[in-house]
This record gives sequence, structure tokens and C-alpha cells, in this order.
Amino acid sequence: IPQHGDQQSKLTLMSESLRNDGRIWVPKKAEDAKKDPREIPEEDRDYYLERIYPSFGNLVPRDIASRQAKNMCDEGRGVGPEINGVARGVYLDFADAIERMGKDAVSAKYGNLFDMYERITGDDPYEVPMRIYPAVHYTMGGLWVDYDLQSNLPGLFVAGEANFSDHGANRLGASALMQGLSDGYFVLPNTINDYLADAFNFDKIDENTPEVKEALQSTQGRIDRLMSIEGNRSVDSFHKELGHIMWEYCGMERTEEGLKKAIGMIRELRAEFYENVRIPGKSIGEMNQSLEKAGRVADFLELGELMCIDALHREESCGGHFRAESQTPEGEALRHDDEFTYVAAWEFGADGAPTLHKEDLIYNNIELKQRSYK
Repeated sequence: IPQHGDQQSKLTLMSESLRNDGRIWVPKKAEDAKKDPREIPEEDRDYYLERIYPSFGNLVPRDIASRQAKNMCDEGRGVGPEINGVARGVYLDFADAIERMGKDAVSAKYGNLFDMYERITGDDPYEVPMRIYPAVHYTMGGLWVDYDLQSNLPGLFVAGEANFSDHGANRLGASALMQGLSDGYFVLPNTINDYLADAFNFDKIDENTPEVKEALQSTQGRIDRLMSIEGNRSVDSFHKELGHIMWEYCGMERTEEGLKKAIGMIRELRAEFYENVRIPGKSIGEMNQSLEKAGRVADFLELGELMCIDALHREESCGGHFRAESQTPEGEALRHDDEFTYVAAWEFGADGAPTLHKEDLIYNNIELKQRSYK
């Protein structure tokens, strides 16, 4: 459901299953964007996914559908409230589905989603087309793991959406359930057992072990540093500003200029965070959720910068990563398999700078091809 104001705390996701029967459109003419959609005749509607991708229509993968929704809004044909001068919404229309299947059949499939939409927006989707827009709720990539799903830290296993192993393929045309189920049912029960089978040979440690002392001291030092700042800005304000930077410059479409700008902005924001963040409460004797969030936002600032660095490095368009400089004449993703057929695994060194490790992707039974949904 599209954003309706600057103070909105979160976006509500509508299931992409709605695209199975709903038709997505915007007005053909920008001047019609403010009209009641029911007053816009059929000949003045642009069912743009059906027009651009006739073979797949509204069932194109989510990165394609998201990017085209952004394009329509950037052209000035978006619908709904304007945020920073741009209306970010397109219509998802069930009129044809209701006529074809009947209202009861549509309600049986989507009734809970329709009810939720009406409670939030006040519009009845059985009568008025829904307004939708892409929202970030998932990041491709994750922690590096080996084939046992163990990270570079011995004993730390990373499963499901948190690791990098299947990302891309499992999100553009499916869901993360595939990875969670395969990791949880088939991989980890065997690999963790193998690891724990050797547990009796692990080194014995206690609170006086040097590594334990160092971990405790470094963690306490980080907490003390955050609590001592006593600045004027809330943790949430830094979180929100970082989100705006990532959405604007490292979102559905990226450019070299925008990514370089984002890296500079994030570095400035991180410097201000450690000078001006305000964390109420105490660090000892109580559960301080603001302190917990501050630690997470500090991590997000590092991760956001690394995502921009990685996107800047990969000078191609592939999967959910779309570089404006790398597209076909029709505006579709243009891959460069001769240069980028590898996993980019980044590691932070002792100096805090990320180092790139390339893991070649070798395909013996699959021919790499450019995606096409025309």
C-alpha cells in the first residue's frame, strides 16, 4: 500500500498473489492521474505490464514489475497522494476478475487482503481499484557460508534468508520459503550433527579465557561509547534517514553518480551518529530497547555503505540489481557474464575497509541466457 505521508511509521505489504487476477494500470495521460479511477474510460488506461511484456503480462517477476511501476510514477502518471512532489502508486484493478469469476469467487481467494486494504485506506477494492507501489522488505545477499551452511566463524551456522547461497533465484520468481525449508529440513540436521559430534574435543573455556575477556571488554566498550554521546537526535531519525538514502540511490535503479553520492552521505551520517545520537535510559539494570536499536542502526550504517560499494563495483544489470548505465535499448537489464560471473563476498579487515573475494560461478548443465519476458 503506497506511502501516504512523511510521518508514516511503516508500509503494509499486500501479497503478490493479487497479481494472479488483478490488472495493473495507470492513466495514459498525466492529467488524468488525479481523477477518480472509475471515471477514466478503458481507452485512456495503460495496462503497461500487458503492453510491454505481452507473454507474461501482470505475472512478470517482481523486480520487473517494481521497476516499471517506478518508471510510470517517474513519468508523472503515478496515482494517489504526492510524497516530495511525486505520486507513488499504480492501480491494481479487479473489475475484470469480478466480472469473469464473480465477487464470491474473488472474495474466497483474496477476501482477507481486501478487508485489510479497506481498513487501512477506507476504499472498497471490490468497487475501486487498489493503489499499490513497491516496498523494500527483503535484501538479496547475506552472510557467506560454505556448503555445510557454516560461516567463516567456526560453529556459527547461517540458515534461510540470512545467508547468501540461493539469493536472487528464490526471490525474483518464488519466495524465501524454499531456502528456509531446504536448509532446515535437509542440510542443517546433517551438518550441525557432524559439527557437534566433535564437541567433546572443543577447547574448554571460562570467563577468564583471554578471548572471552576481550569479547566482553569490546562489547562493553561499544555500549559505553554509545551511551556517552548524549546527543540531540533519536536513533529512529538516523534509521529513517539511512532508509531514504538507500531507497533513493541503492533501490530499484542505481547509477554510478547516485551510488557515489550515497556512500558519501552514509559516511557523513555515520559520523554524525557517533557525535549526536541520543539514547535514553540506562545500560545496566534494565532492558533498554533504544540501546538495542542503536546497536542495530550502527550495523545498518556499515551494511548500507557496503551495499552501495558492492552495487558500484558490479557494473552490470542482473537479477534485482539494475544499473541504469547497463540496459538494453528497450530498457531491460543488460548482463556482462564475461566480467561478473562470480559471487562477490566482502570481508571487513582490521582497518575497517571491505575486501572483495570472488567466488567463480561455474555452470556445467545450464546455459546462461539473458532474461526476456516480452
